[in-house]
Amino acid sequence: MKVEFAPLNIPLARRLQTAAVLQWVLSFVVMAPVCVGIFLLLVIYNYWFIYIPYLVWLYFDWRTPEKGGRRSQWGRSWTVWKHFRDYFPVHLIKTHDLDPSRNYIFGFHPHGVMVVGAFGNFSTNHSDFSKLFPGLTAYLHVLPFWFRCPFFREYVMGSGHVSVSKRSVSHVLSREEGGNISIIVLGGAKEALDAHPGSCTLFIRERKGFIKMALTHGASLVPVFSFGENDLFKQVDNPKGSWLRKLQDNLQKVMGFALPLFHGRGIFQYSFGFLPYRKPVHTVVGRPIHVEKTLQPTPEQVEELHQTYLEELRKLFEEHKGKYGIPEDKTLIFR
Repeated sequence: MKVEFAPLNIPLARRLQTAAVLQWVLSFVVMAPVCVGIFLLLVIYNYWFIYIPYLVWLYFDWRTPEKGGRRSQWGRSWTVWKHFRDYFPVHLIKTHDLDPSRNYIFGFHPHGVMVVGAFGNFSTNHSDFSKLFPGLTAYLHVLPFWFRCPFFREYVMGSGHVSVSKRSVSHVLSREEGGNISIIVLGGAKEALDAHPGSCTLFIRERKGFIKMALTHGASLVPVFSFGENDLFKQVDNPKGSWLRKLQDNLQKVMGFALPLFHGRGIFQYSFGFLPYRKPVHTVVGRPIHVEKTLQPTPEQVEELHQTYLEELRKLFEEHKGKYGIPEDKTLIFR
């Protein structure tokens, strides 16, 4: 394989963008296990004056990720996130106004390998979110696993992330005066295994828990499609039925998250590595679906609203796919 090296005269701005994305990737690939390792070393070498107070803190703070988290405006405003946004770049597109007196569930699609569009647009203060949707606060729900990692959980919460548990979603949507948005990546870990360039496959048919939450809280549903999300990495071929896919599916069932074998570009060359490719991501926020509050929704009501959501999601995709390089014959596949 011929290696294509990056030229030496790359502008400083682009080097900063690469560094910003590098630290973001490493924070999820390396930082979590490093934090766990540091905590174990503190216990092994009996630095009790550090780990004992932290364990006490952890005991009282354990439910915070399910109670709105603990976002840091300072951390969300780091300049590094501006460089992160500009690397791809990441764009947020509004199609309809949202009433800040209501609560919403944003269904984010597709998952991709690392959910770049969701993080860049909803977990930093360097997107156009506050300008496009004034009076609204976004909460990106992520796997509870990240909040079980000592020290790392504080870093994750700083960006405004909260748990994807039912209790956490319910807490966000229970704000009586409205103004909250629960952002749920509905395809989850399973969908990440199908995040190949050009893929339009979404795991959504059996995902109906968010529909029940919308009905019980009277929260409006908003489909969101992030064009370009699946083009940021390439995965090792893992078709259904292959030994690799069976292994990945089994690991996903045991651990709760997927392990896609992905690759992208490197730091100083473009041929291989674990950094995402520099390809634009356009996250389009669709039309809100008004939902009447129903404390005890019937299966028929859930199914009807689920079908309405799928129809709106498909309309959103079809209306905008031509703008972002999706071939006319491509359509969404719901599984």
